[in-house]
Amino acid sequence: MRIRRIYGLVLRYYYYFYHALDRMMDSFYWPIIDLLLFGLTSLSLIKSQGVASPLLSNVIGGVVLWIMIWRGQYEISINFLEELWRHNLINLFAAPINFEEWTVAVVITGITKALASFLWTGLISFFIFKISVFKIGPVLWLYCFLLIMTGWVVGFLVTSLILRFGTKIQTFAWAGPVIISPFSAVYYPLSILPYWAQAVSKFIPSSYVFESIRQTIAGKGVNKEYVLMSFFLNIIYLFLSYMVMKKSFKSALNRGLMQIY
Repeated sequence: MRIRRIYGLVLRYYYYFYHALDRMMDSFYWPIIDLLLFGLTSLSLIKSQGVASPLLSNVIGGVVLWIMIWRGQYEISINFLEELWRHNLINLFAAPINFEEWTVAVVITGITKALASFLWTGLISFFIFKISVFKIGPVLWLYCFLLIMTGWVVGFLVTSLILRFGTKIQTFAWAGPVIISPFSAVYYPLSILPYWAQAVSKFIPSSYVFESIRQTIAGKGVNKEYVLMSFFLNIIYLFLSYMVMKKSFKSALNRGLMQIY
């Protein structure tokens, strides 16, 4: 891999982001709408009960940190779709750019955009609801890293499907993260899920992170067992999902990249 080519790809995606209103809204507008909807609903429930509750902190923390998963997968799957929509996929890989360089470029792009959206939403949550996710402490960045790893797994798998079946299943680029969100227990504890759903959650890395986050917010510290379990699952899934994506790309090359459109 050549750093210069990776830098060129990253720069290209940033120029597109700068000039695309829809990308700006995805990064900064829609997270604020989610924050307001979930936050105000939680605040209304707390006031109707008339008692102090950690519900608002848990929900706001979930909204802000879910961004890491969303942006992690979004930059992989949507940037790939962007090349298809603009009929630029053949041009891209006809240039001296290999698939590994493209993957590194979209991962780097995803990290920076995720951090920008995360910091923006975290700042707004403090000004509107007086809740700061940064009070969690330095472990917050460990949680962010684990969650964005889960996002990469989803992004690799969605891209693999698009490589195999074409743009007719492109909806998974938006639906992919949503599929795992109920099992991730983003806004509620795992204990309220049905037994079968709890069993599924054991195989979802993000579920361990959000459970540990709630414990941290409650003042119980970091659940090291959950953190290690999430990291272990993420590493396994990242390796497998990347191998699947790379194999799908090679298969697409053998069939002809035009077949993906």
